Amino acid sequence: MARKAFSNSNPALSDAAFERIAASEAGWAAGTQQKVQEDLGIPTATRTDTMTVRGTIWATAALLVLVVGAGIYGWNQVNITAEEVTWPGWIFPVALVAFGVAMVTCFKPNLARITGPIYALLQGVVLGAISGLYNAAWDGIVLQAVSLTIGVFFMMLFLFGTRIIRVTEKLRMGIVAATGAVFLVYMANLVFSLFGADLPFLHESSAIGIAISLVIVGVAAFNLLLDFDFVERGVAAGAPAKTEWYAAFGLVVTIVWLYLELLRLLALLQGRD
Repeated sequence: MARKAFSNSNPALSDAAFERIAASEAGWAAGTQQKVQEDLGIPTATRTDTMTVRGTIWATAALLVLVVGAGIYGWNQVNITAEEVTWPGWIFPVALVAFGVAMVTCFKPNLARITGPIYALLQGVVLGAISGLYNAAWDGIVLQAVSLTIGVFFMMLFLFGTRIIRVTEKLRMGIVAATGAVFLVYMANLVFSLFGADLPFLHESSAIGIAISLVIVGVAAFNLLLDFDFVERGVAAGAPAKTEWYAAFGLVVTIVWLYLELLRLLALLQGRD
C-alpha cells in the first residue's frame, strides 16, 4: 500500500526511498499506530518527531539559500573577455561529484540532512557557472529564467493546493513515462555528442526545437506536483522528521532541473531573433 501511495517520477522522492526512511525509524510504525488511535478517538501522547509541511519548507529554503550562495561563486568563476567566454576546467569534476552525492542521497535518504547541503553547494557552483555563460551570451536571460522558475513553482503549488489538478494514479504514471522519455532523449544526445553530433532539433532555435523544449519544461513542472504530493502524503502518514530534509532535497533537484530547462528554452527563443 505504501509503495503505491508514494509512487513518484522524481527518483529522489520515490516510494522506495520513503520506505527506506520508514524502515530505519523504529518509532515510525508506532507513529502510524498512534494516528489510527487518534482516528478512533483513543487518547494518545503527542509526537513531535514527525514530518511537517513547515519543516519541509524551512529545509527547502535552507538548501535553496546554499544553491544561490554557491551559484554566486560559480558565476564569478566565468571569465569574460572581448575575445571569448570561458569557465574553469574544474567545473566538470564538480558536476560529477554533485551527481554522485545526489545518487548517495537517493540510496541513503537518512543522510539527506548532511548530503543535501553538500549537493546544494556543489550543484550551486555548477549552476552559477552555467548561468554566467548564458548571461554572457544573452544579457538578462538569467533573471528571466529565475523569475519564470519562481512563477511556475507557485503556479503548480496553487494548482495542487486548490486541487484544480489532482494527482491521480494515471497522472503519476503519465509523468513517470514522460520523465523517462526525457531521460532517454538526453542520454541519446550524450552518446551522439561523444561522436561530435547532436540529436536533430534538440538544440535548434526552430519551431520544432522550441516545441520540444516547451514539452520538457512542462514535464519538469508537473514533477513538482508529484513532489508536493509526496510531502502531503508523508505528513499524513506521520513520516519521520528526517524525511523533511529528504523531501527538500528532492524538491531542489526538480527546481534546478526546471530552471535549467527554462534557461535553455529562453536561449532558443533568443536565438530566433
